[in-house]
Amino acid sequence: MIRIPSQELAGTALEAAGDAAYEWDLAHDTIGWIGRTENVFGPRADFPPTGQVFQSRIYAEDLPARLKALSAHFVDRIAYDLDYRIRGDGGALIWVHDRGRAEFAPDGKPVRLSGTLRAITARKEKEARLEHLANYDPLTGHFNAARLRESLDHAIEYAARYKAPGAFLLVGVDNLSAINDAFGWSTADALLIGIGQRLERSLRASDTIGRAGGDRFGLVLTHCPESEIGLAADRLLTSVRSAPIDTPDGPLHVTASAGAVMFLEQGPSAVEAMARAESALHEAKRAGRNRYAIFSASPAQRELHQRLVAISSDVQAALKDERLVFAFQPIVDANTHAVDHYECLIRLQRMDGTIAPAGSFIPVVEQTGLMRLLDRRVLEMALGELARWPDVRLAINISGLTAGDPSWLRALSGTLKTRPDLARRLTVEITETVAIQDIDETAKFVAQVRELGCRVALDDFGAGYTSFRNLKAIAVDSVKIDGSFVRGVADNVDNQLFIRTLLGLAEGFGLETVAECVENVTESQHLARKGVKLLQGNLFGMPSIERPWLADLGLDAIGAESQRPNFKVISGTGTHD
Repeated sequence: MIRIPSQELAGTALEAAGDAAYEWDLAHDTIGWIGRTENVFGPRADFPPTGQVFQSRIYAEDLPARLKALSAHFVDRIAYDLDYRIRGDGGALIWVHDRGRAEFAPDGKPVRLSGTLRAITARKEKEARLEHLANYDPLTGHFNAARLRESLDHAIEYAARYKAPGAFLLVGVDNLSAINDAFGWSTADALLIGIGQRLERSLRASDTIGRAGGDRFGLVLTHCPESEIGLAADRLLTSVRSAPIDTPDGPLHVTASAGAVMFLEQGPSAVEAMARAESALHEAKRAGRNRYAIFSASPAQRELHQRLVAISSDVQAALKDERLVFAFQPIVDANTHAVDHYECLIRLQRMDGTIAPAGSFIPVVEQTGLMRLLDRRVLEMALGELARWPDVRLAINISGLTAGDPSWLRALSGTLKTRPDLARRLTVEITETVAIQDIDETAKFVAQVRELGCRVALDDFGAGYTSFRNLKAIAVDSVKIDGSFVRGVADNVDNQLFIRTLLGLAEGFGLETVAECVENVTESQHLARKGVKLLQGNLFGMPSIERPWLADLGLDAIGAESQRPNFKVISGTGTHD
């Protein structure tokens, strides 16, 4: 074996890793460098010859942390390993990872520090982008629902501790769905961006704005006494309607309504404050829109917000206690009626054992910012089922929030790295109305899911009137025809024409077609004749929390438990009907 001199080996290794190494003589304050120093300081930079010069290049905000780490290493021999920023060519800030170890004299004094510097700016920028996505709404740039709820919790805690009054306003854009239908999603998005900017400009520096979801913005107003909440709400709504907002279809006038709730006394938690503001917003819209309403504890409002809070608490407890369950509904071959796969529909098992359908809690989950947590849990459950039953294929559907959530994709990817066999048996469904809100983002998400080996289906196909161009851009594997076009199709000429058009569009892209909500034999036969490949509906099986495939395998529920392999899912999400 040929031996390479240690210095040459070190230089080769540093060149390959792209790192720079240093040796700092502490007694004489001189530093020697080797390796890819240009990666750290830039190609035209002078390399710091002394510790003092090097210290002057460290970003002022990061210098205390480095000095503390050095002191801990020199005095207590604690490992020296940290990230900080230095100034390179032209004063540009470069993130570095610094790791080293000191040599000590017999009297215990440090005499030399040897270590490596690695440029990690790209990694830090990526982490910053991911953190931004996790905390901010991608459309408006304001806090997302989860971060808004967290901010509201902090404001309520501060108000209670210091007896400082505050308020939460939920602002909803009036008739945004009608605008979306008339002009399209790009115009609706432009209105949301413009309204968010106007609301933000009308706030004080101490206030907070976030997108609570859909057409709603949440505003946390600190140090706002009850006597001023009406003035604040009126000022904010006036800012929205004061002038038209520029959109791709020209300037448009728009109005908004608001629901307000005061805390300290009436807002013991963010969830309850948001529920009460939602109740007040509904009252403002019922009163004619373009106005605000302040929550008052009337019997009807008290009952409504208590119900919303109770449902939210039930969902959080169910997540913690693992009381969310699937109801499985078969999707069958249109001609043979053999089961192709099952759709997983989320259900909540109450403490008394009864089962709550998705419609009874999903709207509240969306309002209170719990949807991402729910979607993660559903993924975990679905992957667990696929691991237990190697011959079963499942489909889950995800919310619009999750379709743009990189953490959900990381959870899926993390599991499939160790169990790639699960991917080909998992279909991820995303609704058409969600998909067309941001075609580019959806197309990227779909491509990443398919790259992992999973199939992707466009749910409720036809409800959003996806164009030829959009369908080509999204590039899914299958489309599920919206049930509104399936019901009564055998006798409804308009539905027949619509389905024929949708089938032609899907066939042009080579997409598999699924018809939802098939309720009778007549509909089933008609759809099969027209070329629909798969059918789903109560005609072929009601959603059941008992695994339907157990009967085919000759197992009961107790026997099934003994068949479970030892499987751990890294993280997960869910499906809703």
